[in-house]
Amino acid sequence: MIIRLASNYTLSEDSAIATLLNKNGIGFSEVVTQYGHYLVAPLKGDMDIRLIGHLTEVDDVYRVSDAYKLVSRKWKLKNTSIDLGDNIVIGDGSLSIMAGPCSIESEAQIESTVKHLLDRGISIMRGGVYKPRSSPYSFRGLGMEGLKLFYKHCQDNGIKVITEVMMVEQIEEMHDYVDIFQVGARNSQNFNLLDALGKIDKAVMIKRGISGTIEELLQSAEYVFSNGNEKILLCERGIRSYEKAYRNTMDVNAIAVLKDRSHLPVIADPSHGVGVRKYVDKIAMASVMAGADGVILEVHEVPQKAFSDGAQTLSYGQASVLYEKLRQLDQLKSQFATL
Repeated sequence: MIIRLASNYTLSEDSAIATLLNKNGIGFSEVVTQYGHYLVAPLKGDMDIRLIGHLTEVDDVYRVSDAYKLVSRKWKLKNTSIDLGDNIVIGDGSLSIMAGPCSIESEAQIESTVKHLLDRGISIMRGGVYKPRSSPYSFRGLGMEGLKLFYKHCQDNGIKVITEVMMVEQIEEMHDYVDIFQVGARNSQNFNLLDALGKIDKAVMIKRGISGTIEELLQSAEYVFSNGNEKILLCERGIRSYEKAYRNTMDVNAIAVLKDRSHLPVIADPSHGVGVRKYVDKIAMASVMAGADGVILEVHEVPQKAFSDGAQTLSYGQASVLYEKLRQLDQLKSQFATL
């Protein structure tokens, strides 16, 4: 169960709620976030939760049988939205589009991408400065110097930055230059990293593991929430399967399931999900119709010259056409919702 404590309440060993739980042999974990104060505890037998709900220090109590309790929709029916500031909100019912190159390559590339995004009304730019690559000989990013250039140009133009963090040690130096920390597929169960990201007040997008289940993704989000950070995005980016016709198997099913099981925003990554440029637009549109709150796309001025992931990257022209299609589909989806 989840017990939401009244605002400004300080839990003590002799408080009524602690005494009641201890009397019934119920251990609990205390979670304090930017927005709430919770106790997470197993519910034993047929205990009447009204005994808890009637206590003055308790705002509400919820039965949640899921192993991932705090990110479960069973206690929070209203969708969570993530406010990045400057009127940029993810999960508020509108479609969020994030776009940019796989890797930040140069200042000129940043300037070119920022102009492209501004011209298309897109306010979140993606770009990797620390790149986990399968080969140690591949381009692995420009590091902090690249991130500082990336952030400066985006901040000057009212654009938010999403970029990948790979290690706990990187969080502190990256913190002031990032609006959304991305946890990549290879790190989706790096619990030390997730714990550390739970202790900061920045949005975190967690990508599904390469062969990860939906429950494992939700449990990863639970690590971040339970450490104090409610600003979490879930990302479906395809899973590894036996199919060789494309890079990954984009699990569009997962988008609908995640929206049903969790209150957190769900972002689709069709670029990685299919990994073949000519299919990215179709998978992106399918993801929107499946209920995604946003999409994250790899875009480059000349994809064939991209330092990484060129085969799945859209040109500016291709991306521009897709942005408009996605916005039209989002409006159509809203019309269906009212029927």
